[in-house]
Amino acid sequence: MKSKRNKTIDFPLEEAQKYIENCLTEKDSSSPVNKTLLGDLFKCINKVEDGSVDLLIVDPPYNLNKNFHGNAFKESDGEVYAEYTEKWIKAVLPKLKKTASIYVCCDWKSSLVIGAVLQKYFILRNRITWQREKGRGAKSNWKNGLEDVFFATVSEEYTFNLNAVKVRKKVLAPYKENGVPKDWEKTDNGNYRNTCPSNFWDDIAIPYWSMPENTAHPTQKPEKLIAKLILASSNAGDLVLDPFAGSGTTGVVAKKLGRNYIDIEQNPLYCGWAEYRLQNCNQGDRIQGYEDGIFWERNTPPSKPKMKKGKKV
Repeated sequence: MKSKRNKTIDFPLEEAQKYIENCLTEKDSSSPVNKTLLGDLFKCINKVEDGSVDLLIVDPPYNLNKNFHGNAFKESDGEVYAEYTEKWIKAVLPKLKKTASIYVCCDWKSSLVIGAVLQKYFILRNRITWQREKGRGAKSNWKNGLEDVFFATVSEEYTFNLNAVKVRKKVLAPYKENGVPKDWEKTDNGNYRNTCPSNFWDDIAIPYWSMPENTAHPTQKPEKLIAKLILASSNAGDLVLDPFAGSGTTGVVAKKLGRNYIDIEQNPLYCGWAEYRLQNCNQGDRIQGYEDGIFWERNTPPSKPKMKKGKKV
């Protein structure tokens, strides 16, 4: 029995069936937009219209031995993994607009391969490093607490909404010029500055058991991380494609932020969890760590008014 505070989405395949009914397969003739496609990427991708995708977010299996609830991915040598990477890139490439942006998640080892292959097809612009903190310790190696996200574009023309992804940070030594705050603002909750985001992200926690977004997927990405990618590199109404959707985080965040999406996932259980989450979007569009158009530093959410004897103070 789970604790009442444990909000992890982890229902079995039998219960998932009622949600899976909302998914499409490669054989369905209806539009895949704002749908989860259940099936193999290399078959389902044919349902996506050529030149229709504004933003591609990819979280492929890392080159590790990993069991995804019955779907096993086996570690291979670098050359084989490069061939696999090139295969899915060639499959999605025709679906992208000339103005599209691409983000690809990877760990330190797979990034050596993925980065090299990406450069063959796209303009590689940056490598974001996400400090996810959580990770297993090792007796004879450093704990792996980081992941990478490559940022690339199809051409020199692309979307980047800087103001949408600035990070609000506390100002510890507020500086004034002629008695006026310089590049910061004073609020009832403290002094803050909205800063340009760097390629090192230390403000995003891995989903944990008491967060409503958490699922039992072994490599789920946080909604806050995906929100940064979507807000930076797409506009309202744009189409976001995720060919390795897992438990549906990209589709969920796209829906919350007013974008269209296409999720492709081969595991029926994960599709069920994704559809459950998508239905719950109708009950609220909150993203942990992102409020009122602001990304807050880790552990520094907006302060709530203090209560004293039932009254705000």
